Amino acid sequence: VQLQASGGGLVQAGGSLRLSCVASGRSFSSYRMGWFRQAPGKGRELIASITWSEGNTYYTDSVKGRFTISRDNAKNTVYLQMNSLKPEDTAVYYCAAHNTLTTVRYEYWGQGTQVTVSS
Repeated sequence: VQLQASGGGLVQAGGSLRLSCVASGRSFSSYRMGWFRQAPGKGRELIASITWSEGNTYYTDSVKGRFTISRDNAKNTVYLQMNSLKPEDTAVYYCAAHNTLTTVRYEYWGQGTQVTVSS
């Protein structure tokens, strides 16, 4: 399984970015895909997730109403649309996946992509 994240960058507060995560190596129909982030000096936190088949989503409170997670099954890609970005959103963002039939722990990880929001 490979997860390839991209789309990070530098943006001003109030701006938008879209992160992409291309998944390959197997069928992901029973998987949940998640976006995590890790700010400097802080732990890694789950901010959004989506089930590949049903499209059921989860958001942490700090991003609700600003971020949207989605997936394109044909492209095996999960997106994180980030709007109204704030300086506190600055972090390294990671995509991850786990098989919902076998575990609740995220078992596959992509490389991080840096998001920097300037004030």
